[in-house]
Amino acid sequence: MDAQERREACYVISVAAQMVELHPQTLRYYEKVGLVVPARSAGNLRLYSPTDIERLRKICRLTEDLGVNLAGVDVILRLTDTIEGMRAEAEDMQRSLESEIRLLRQRLGGNVIAVDGEDNSAQ
Repeated sequence: MDAQERREACYVISVAAQMVELHPQTLRYYEKVGLVVPARSAGNLRLYSPTDIERLRKICRLTEDLGVNLAGVDVILRLTDTIEGMRAEAEDMQRSLESEIRLLRQRLGGNVIAVDGEDNSAQ
């Protein structure tokens, strides 16, 4: 399943609640306190994506298995989201820098000393 499919909202609240073994009212409460934000249909029905379902399962693990209260869950989820965003930025930056290094090496005709100290000019 690609990233677009993971974000595509497709489950109504009753189905989502069954999937995560919670009462629909619990899902409404989690939305009210900002732990999950389902999409809305044209008729204003809550629609949960596979990503939302994953998030709800994570909330369940934190609260049921680890005994974390909802305030703690909120902090953990926000930090996790921040870390994931930073990881994605770092990966993008690494790809960009690697591309720039390749371009510079091509421009210099291969007469470059590698970062690890090996001379690439004889290659």
